[in-house]
Amino acid sequence: MKASFIFTGLLKFFIRSLIIILILSNIPSETSSCLAMTTMQKDTVFEELRINVPLKYKSIWYQAESTIWEPWLAKQKGFIGRQLFYDELNEEALILVKWENKKLWKDISLDEVDQIQRKFEEAVKSTIRVENNPFKLIYEGELKKQG
Repeated sequence: MKASFIFTGLLKFFIRSLIIILILSNIPSETSSCLAMTTMQKDTVFEELRINVPLKYKSIWYQAESTIWEPWLAKQKGFIGRQLFYDELNEEALILVKWENKKLWKDISLDEVDQIQRKFEEAVKSTIRVENNPFKLIYEGELKKQG
């Protein structure tokens, strides 16, 4: 009877351990996530934008980004994707726009970019009911993969 109890306990322990191992083996590791980055083409470039976005207007900023900039960017030659980040402590947004290469990014006319920016600002000002765009550009730059 005591041997049967010990055997049953060991069997349960073994099955639980096996289940945990199977679950953990299916979770992507940091290494596999890093390996995906090596598929990035040599000429790929990221446009980096840092913008002051007051916390009280964060959802309005995000909505305007999603409805105005995102559809326009999706139609641009060389556009691969973008990521939006927000730092609540500093009330600052970081936008990383991934481009196939710098030439395709810079081939977009400044007049067209200005037109979309005006549309963005008008939508924001109308929603918030203010006269000036509350989202000030802090920094604009580019990032390239190293190594």
